[in-house]
Amino acid sequence: QVQLVESGGGLVQPGGSLRLSCAASGIRFNFYTMGWYRQAPGKQRELVATITPGGSANYADSVKGRFTISRDGAKNTVVLQMNSLKPEDTAVYYCNARGVVAYAINTNYWGQGTQVTVSS
Repeated sequence: QVQLVESGGGLVQPGGSLRLSCAASGIRFNFYTMGWYRQAPGKQRELVATITPGGSANYADSVKGRFTISRDGAKNTVVLQMNSLKPEDTAVYYCNARGVVAYAINTNYWGQGTQVTVSS
């Protein structure tokens, strides 16, 4: 059974930092590009950042220079470090695993989401 379990969300003031973590189980981690997406109220889900099995990262323009994505193959985790947070970063953040190697291609999994609220 595939599970993606997010943690680390919460309430933070503008300019503050949060660290989101996603623990993956039930998948061969190095067969998947891992990513973070977010969905604000009344808006569509959007990409925040992704990282390939080889460690290549991609970011939405709105978070470049503020957010950093990383992965740990030994722990099967992906982390999103968020700095200089803005109120417009408020959303539910979702962990995603997208298969990119061998039998995993075309498989796609989501976590349950974690709330991030940036407010004074």
